[in-house]
Amino acid sequence: MGKVRPLLLYIHGFNSSPQSRKCNVLGAYLEKHKIHCDYQVPQLSQWPGENARMLFTLAAEALQQRPVYIVGSSLGGFYGTWLMQRLLEEEFKYPVKLVVINPAVRPYELFADYLGPQKNYYNGEEYELTQKHIDQLAHLEVATLHHPDNILLLAQTGDETLDYRHAIVRYQDCPQRIDEGGDHAFQGFEDCIPVILSFFGPLLLPAT
Repeated sequence: MGKVRPLLLYIHGFNSSPQSRKCNVLGAYLEKHKIHCDYQVPQLSQWPGENARMLFTLAAEALQQRPVYIVGSSLGGFYGTWLMQRLLEEEFKYPVKLVVINPAVRPYELFADYLGPQKNYYNGEEYELTQKHIDQLAHLEVATLHHPDNILLLAQTGDETLDYRHAIVRYQDCPQRIDEGGDHAFQGFEDCIPVILSFFGPLLLPAT
């Protein structure tokens, strides 16, 4: 019998999609280096509540059979943080770990500036961002991070969208890699992929 095949779950950001650059770069790396895992990048909806239910169902079902490793970018980092803490409330045989990349901290406070018409950058979906969206996001706030050693923060000081200092404080008890410069898209992401996989553990080491 072969070794267990983990689920690597990538959660994209606000108005993004599975076609985003980091999603594709990570997928290509996994394929090139024959990383032994299943890679999934679900398309998020505009509604935080729907996303929370979908992500929890997906991850909880997987954790009954294998480890789950989560990568969350921007708003996806906020979702990933909620998801990991929610999963820790259950008793699963397998572990869950999380890497957050330029993560949104308290995005429900930021979204007040974006109320009104929105358009997904990739699929062209148009919708109205409302107070109901903000309320659903706020409901996913996690007061205390449990097992912070299983969360890795990757951030760049040149992030023009989010203040990296908020992430440093939010994830202060977690391992951190803070790069000088860069931007919200996270420059040099390719070079960070080995760091991410090493943090997740030996099951995601390149095939030899």
